[in-house]
Formats: sequence, structure tokens, C-alpha cells
Amino acid sequence: MKAVSKIEIVDITRDAEYEKHIYRCLAPMPFKRYAARREYLSKAIPKGFHKKLLLLDRRVVGQIEYAPAGASGYPISGSNVIVLNCVWVLRRAGSHNFGRMLIDEMIRNAKDAAGFATIALENHWSPWFVKWQMEKLGFRSLDSIKVTHKAKRKDHSFNIHLMWMPVRARTRPPTWDKQKLLEGETFCLAHPLYHPQAWNGNILVQRKNG
Repeated sequence: MKAVSKIEIVDITRDAEYEKHIYRCLAPMPFKRYAARREYLSKAIPKGFHKKLLLLDRRVVGQIEYAPAGASGYPISGSNVIVLNCVWVLRRAGSHNFGRMLIDEMIRNAKDAAGFATIALENHWSPWFVKWQMEKLGFRSLDSIKVTHKAKRKDHSFNIHLMWMPVRARTRPPTWDKQKLLEGETFCLAHPLYHPQAWNGNILVQRKNG
């Protein structure tokens, strides 16, 4: 008889046992307590930041990271809005609906939230934050900007979308600071929009749509 797999979701926000996972994602990168992440966590955790891992037979195969809009890694604003920094399930653990399971965990544990916001990428070379995948998880696009990356594939344009999933009726949707978004992100080294410490100025350039 085949053994039944054990699935757990563990909140590692304040758990020293999982320190390396609070600093790094599931990307094959070395553990590093880098300054920008440490600074972000020191401000975000007291304001309601959470990071959770999905364990399959004690092996980490998925993660989700979210926080109230004021403590998010993105320049997204909104009343009673929770912002999803990241949700990721390893390819080898696909076809089990683990992404949906992590989203449901976030919704269940943010009972006062009016809705959930995040970003999504369209026509980007990265396999992360793909728009159709975020739509499959229940988000829809509210707005978008067309950009190019100053350091990578400078002739390749892609779209960044503001994504929204309300859970209450008559909820005011979130807004975002597009100019701030062009600076890039520093809360995760593996993020497709990461702004390297050595880079001066914005890492993205906005283009005209069309």
C-alpha cells in the first residue's frame, strides 16, 4: 500500500529554525542575510508580515509571503488590503493544487481583509509572477504599465499588472505608485524586478502602451 504524503503549512515569520528561508526563496541561491532584506523584515514583521512554507513529507516545496499594504514589498496602497509579495510552488510539486492551498491559507488567516492585491508580469522572461497563473489563483488585472529593464534584455518590453482579488462586496480597489515601481524591488534577491545595490537610479523604464 502506498504511503499517504504528509502536507503541512508552517508560519516561519518568527521561527529561528527556518531563518534561512525567511531570507531566501525557493530559488537555488546561497543563504545570505543581506541588508535590504533585513531592513525590510525589521519594519514589516511588526506590521503584520507573514511568510509560510508548504512542506510535503517535511520537504519545502512551496511558499507564500504577504503583508498589509503598508508593510508590503510593493508600492501598493489600500484600506484593509493585504498584498501578496510572492507565492511559489516548485515544479516537481505541481498538479497538487498547492498554489491554491497557499492562497486559501492567506485568505483564511487575514479575516479582516477587504481584498488581496499583488503584481503580475506579462511577456517577461521569468517563470515567476506570470499573469495567467495569478488569474488562475483568483486575481484580475486593474491596471498595467509597459516597461523595459535597464540592465537585462533592454530591447524586450513587458507589462507589469496591478492584480486584485476582493473578498468583500463594494470594496474600494487598491492603487499603486507607478513611479515608485520603476525603482525596482529590494526585498528579495531572486525577484524579477530586483534592484541591485550597485545600480544607481531606476532599474525600469516605462514605455508607451500599444
